[in-house]
Amino acid sequence: MTARARKYRILVVDDEPSVLLTYQMILEQKGYEVVGASSSEEARHALESEKLDLLLCDLSLGQKASGFEVIEHAHRCQPGLPSLLVTGYAGKDISDRAQRLGISVLLKPVDIQEFLGVIRAHLNTDEQKASGQ
Repeated sequence: MTARARKYRILVVDDEPSVLLTYQMILEQKGYEVVGASSSEEARHALESEKLDLLLCDLSLGQKASGFEVIEHAHRCQPGLPSLLVTGYAGKDISDRAQRLGISVLLKPVDIQEFLGVIRAHLNTDEQKASGQ
């Protein structure tokens, strides 16, 4: 009997419904299980209640909390959770903060092949750590 490949669970956070839906559709077509959140509050709830393999979060969420706050909450709830920050603007301050937190930054408009490649790389890295490679 062959083992079935595990489906990775990705939390996608974006306050723009069309962007959230687009990311969800792309990732689901590639075989990922997607949990969507349209606010920092929904993201926090998912981080506290779901076992996740990756967090993909927009920087600007249109509320008090930014993507950085969501990612910092993720690191408290699920230490080691790989995280990607998506933004239309990545100045030096954003890049420096992301580097200090150990997170990757994807720039909008997102190139789909780069988007999927970065996600695969983060999930493969996570899988290698878990297996001790």
